[in-house]
Formats: sequence, C-alpha cells, structure tokens
Amino acid sequence: MRVFVTGATGFIGSRLIPELIQAGHQVLGLTRSAAGAERLAALGAQAHRGALDDLVSLRRGAAKADGVIHCAFDHDFSNYATNCENDRRVIEAIGTELAGSDRPLVITSAIGMGSPGHGEPAREEIFNLDHPNPRRASEFAGGALLQAGVNVSVMRLPQVHDTIRQGLVSPLIELARAKGAAAYVGDGLTRWSATHITDVARLYRLALEKAKPGGRYHAVDEEGVTARDIAEVIGQGLRVPVISIPPGEVQDHFGPLGIFADLDMRASGLWTQKRLDWKPRGPGLLEDLRAMDYGAI
Repeated sequence: MRVFVTGATGFIGSRLIPELIQAGHQVLGLTRSAAGAERLAALGAQAHRGALDDLVSLRRGAAKADGVIHCAFDHDFSNYATNCENDRRVIEAIGTELAGSDRPLVITSAIGMGSPGHGEPAREEIFNLDHPNPRRASEFAGGALLQAGVNVSVMRLPQVHDTIRQGLVSPLIELARAKGAAAYVGDGLTRWSATHITDVARLYRLALEKAKPGGRYHAVDEEGVTARDIAEVIGQGLRVPVISIPPGEVQDHFGPLGIFADLDMRASGLWTQKRLDWKPRGPGLLEDLRAMDYGAI
C-alpha cells in the first residue's frame, strides 16, 4: 500500500515511517521544507511538499495514495481551540479526496473523547460530545466523513512517550523548570494513560491495514499514571521541589496547560488490543521519565 502520512517528520511520524516500510508499505510523507524532504529520504520515504494550511496540497497527497494516516497537529496550547478547528478542516479536505473509494483514512484524536465521566476510564465505544477538550472537532469531522461513505477510523492518543518526549508531560517539564517546582493539582490522584511511541506506531499500522470504517482505537498500555507520581519523578529529574496547586489556582500556575492539568484521562485499551491483536511491549511512562537526561532538554 502507498500511504500518505501527515506529520511525517514529527515525533510519531518519524517512528511510523520505518514501521510502515518494514511491513512492506511505501510512504509518501508531507513536508514543507527541503530539510524535511532530506529527513524523509533518510527514512526511506518519498517527500510530498505541502503544509497543513495548504488544503490543496493535502488533497494532492491523498490523491496519490492507497491510504492516509493523519497524525500531524499543531501543539501550540496558547492557540489550542483554533488549532483544533484547523484540524477539522484538514480532515475534511483529505476525506473529500478519498470519497467514493474504499481507501482508508486514519485520523488522530485525544483519549478523553471516550470518557463517560464519573471517574470511569475512557472506552472505545464512547464519544463524549460534551467533553471540554476542543479536540472533539477532529472526531466530529471524522463522523461526518463516515456518514459520507469515507472509510475513516480514529486513533485516540494518551501520553505518547520515550526518553525524549512524553506528550503533555513534556511541556509540564518545561513549566517545572521555569517555575522552579514540579506541580500537581490537589491530591494529585488524577490519572493519565500512556503508551510508548514504538507501540503507538505499530498500532497506527494495524489500524490502517484492518481499515474498519468507524473504528475507534485507544493506543493505551498503562491505564492511568497519577499526576503526583509524574510530578515526583519530574521533581527528582530537575532537582526541584514538588508542590500541590489548589484547584482554584490551576490557571494561574499552569497557564495554557490548565485545561488539562486537573483532568482525569484514565483510559482502557483492552478492546483495541483484542480487536487488532496489539500487545504493547515498550517501557512505562515513569520508567522513561526516570531515564531522561534532564540536562539535555
């Protein structure tokens, strides 16, 4: 299969490309620069010049492919709601090109979209229309494409990690460095699910190959790591104190990250593991955080 990948030079994409190639697929990777094209060539992929804000280039990339994995996203949290709406437009543009065919499209969303509330873990069969995370726009776009006959499925991501990056935990590390303290909210017992990057890359490939219209997949290995445990490991790594922030002061301390800081993002991936025969093998989040070189970031 020839696969068009957005975010091809990013954290997930750069691990996804070798996974796809080793499985016998060809990869066409989106990049806006000559440097990006060189990185893609080094990975064994062909470059497609374009950008997320150039919808015509996205449609052209999709037109050349047998399937699409859309894992690009602008993680500027100071402009998060706008970036979520932009992602909706990207999904719509790619889906328009795939309409009328059975070519699969795997889009990306956040694990919280499957949260039923009441402290229960997020599950694949749920789409929480009222979730406060504006990333729900991505799944609304996917749902509209599904109704239009596009073979679209959704990959919901937890904290994806290695010893360099850890999803939302990475900006928390930078915040702790800037503030001189690693923080959690209240008692710190809110939990975030997590999975190693190599396992996530493999799951994207499996979702593409299975190509089940309307499928929702949870890339979850660890169901929930507590915010306090995360903060304590960060504090040890940076050699800064670990503090509790009262709920009423979340926005003041965490800034743009405040919309996530006190969210419980526990999630189950058991259905996904059984449905796609996916068995995570990578290290856990705290293990990777302990193995980091905090002086190098």
